[in-house]
Amino acid sequence: MDFFYHIFGFNSESPLLFTQFYFWAFFALVYAVFAIIMEVGNKYMGRQEAKERSPRLHLRNVFLMAVSWFFYYKTSGIFLLILLFVTASDWLIAKRIYACKFSPISYSSPNGASNSPQSGRPIAAKIWLALSVVIDLGLLCYFKYAYFFTNVVNDLLGTQFAVFDIFSYIGNGFSESGRFMVDKIILPVGISFYIFQVMSYTIDVYRGHVQPVKNILDFGFYVSFFPQLVAGPIVRANEFIPQLYRPFRLSRRLFGLAVFWILNGLVKKIVLSDYLAVNLIDRVFENPLLFSGFENLFALFAYSLQVYADFSGYTDIAIGIAMLMGFYLPQNFDSPYKSRNPQEFWRRWHMSLSRWLKSYLYIPLGGNRSVLGKPMKNKIAAGNVNSFITMLLGGLWHGASWNFVIWGALNGAGMIVYKVWAKMNWNIKMLLMTILMGGIWTAHQLLATPIWNMFFVWGIALWVGTFIRYVYWWIERMGYFAIAGTLRAKVIGWISGGWAVAQTFVFITFTRLFFRSGSNLDPATASQEAWETAKNMVNQIGGAWNSSIIPDFIWEYRTVVILFVLGMLIHWLPSRLKRWYRIRFCSLPIWAIILITISVVIGVYQFVTADLQAFIYFQF
Repeated sequence: MDFFYHIFGFNSESPLLFTQFYFWAFFALVYAVFAIIMEVGNKYMGRQEAKERSPRLHLRNVFLMAVSWFFYYKTSGIFLLILLFVTASDWLIAKRIYACKFSPISYSSPNGASNSPQSGRPIAAKIWLALSVVIDLGLLCYFKYAYFFTNVVNDLLGTQFAVFDIFSYIGNGFSESGRFMVDKIILPVGISFYIFQVMSYTIDVYRGHVQPVKNILDFGFYVSFFPQLVAGPIVRANEFIPQLYRPFRLSRRLFGLAVFWILNGLVKKIVLSDYLAVNLIDRVFENPLLFSGFENLFALFAYSLQVYADFSGYTDIAIGIAMLMGFYLPQNFDSPYKSRNPQEFWRRWHMSLSRWLKSYLYIPLGGNRSVLGKPMKNKIAAGNVNSFITMLLGGLWHGASWNFVIWGALNGAGMIVYKVWAKMNWNIKMLLMTILMGGIWTAHQLLATPIWNMFFVWGIALWVGTFIRYVYWWIERMGYFAIAGTLRAKVIGWISGGWAVAQTFVFITFTRLFFRSGSNLDPATASQEAWETAKNMVNQIGGAWNSSIIPDFIWEYRTVVILFVLGMLIHWLPSRLKRWYRIRFCSLPIWAIILITISVVIGVYQFVTADLQAFIYFQF
């Protein structure tokens, strides 16, 4: 009985992960049945229509949807009911939206004659859309933001409201067992991702970008497709649903590419992310005061690599698994640490979320034309305000505590500062940077606190970088490069670009101080604990610097240091080189791909030093 419970039951302490042997045994079985379905469908249905429709619509889609529901049950248990509810509600509401807005209706004149068909009932369509948004955001807010909103209200009004789980109360009433905790709301895995996905569907139906899916099973498959269900990428209906009706094709090269993405994701997740987290990062963030300033700083930078390797690793595995079954998920990362500014970073990082926020938040807010419905003549100002609001809410989407709001606000401010800075004359830039550096130096001398020590070091680096760019601008303006040739100009341009990349990486890393501090904390106390962790790390980085221990640290944590350096170097490799070795891998014979796969898997699992870590973005 224990064996069957382990296979089919839900265990909150051991959710189903891509990095578990159980998952790959599960996927092997799923893929075997999938292959049989496709072969039987194509062999015995006979007609071309059968080849394309019957296996896909009636066999494959239903099977994979059921598998996806089972997968989600193994990760979230009874919360599967929420997934089923939003699937059914948004499918029905989308049909009503389309019927109200786009179905032609005829009006009869007083004399009985019928006028020509006109547009449907847009007001009714808006009401149905509002109902969909209220249901989806209501569920998201209840499960994810109940503690946050309750604490905000209590702090502002001095009240003593407590979180109460109404669903657990109802469940206890039905079961008469009292097994559900009514004083605690548990966050379902992946709810932020599939809520955004169903919201985009109903909004796109309202906008006329897609037609409603006729079959609820197809829609259920789109919402619950297990490779990307719990941690993205966020897939739009117009990107995925047409794939449900295309013939299954998997060439040898596509097979090789799918295997490459899976192996690439496993290496990122287990070799880089998990090893760095278990052997250094988690230790430092749990108690920063036990470590020196250098150790805190290195752990902070290592976390930037960890969160990238973790999330992009999951995405790579999801893309590879989907590709093996004939589906193509959108790219979610494009070497984000090559970015030269915060704006470019968010075009390269979590690209599906960035596109979602732009389409369904930034543009509805007014884009660069208006702010909250009020037209503005200054398009730059309007765009900056809406960008900041978007990043602020994007930060809140990542987590229900003030540290995530701060993180989002810092990224929004960084984007605005860059856009304003980019339009300035270099004479003004140099003047402003000198004035800023003077203010930081004065504060450093008067206050001498850790945070001002940190600002002072960072300010010097920014001033030096700005001065070098300023000199380069003057030399370029004088036409020196035209005389000396383009080689020297390219070299200086590379140096300038490298400096911009380093500057952006440092900025993004320090904003992550607030991101990591609140991760995986009890929502009821996340804000306070996150603030204390961030404060302690800043104090250590800015005031507890002991350079004498750096050689000892590098030696004691040599594997961590080597992995960090290798991970960053591979990340910064030219895109054409990465494309070259992907193509080379895909071109190998099948036996070579299998041999490499076995070798990589054996090597990867040698790095497992503790229990496998859940994906970071599971919390979102």
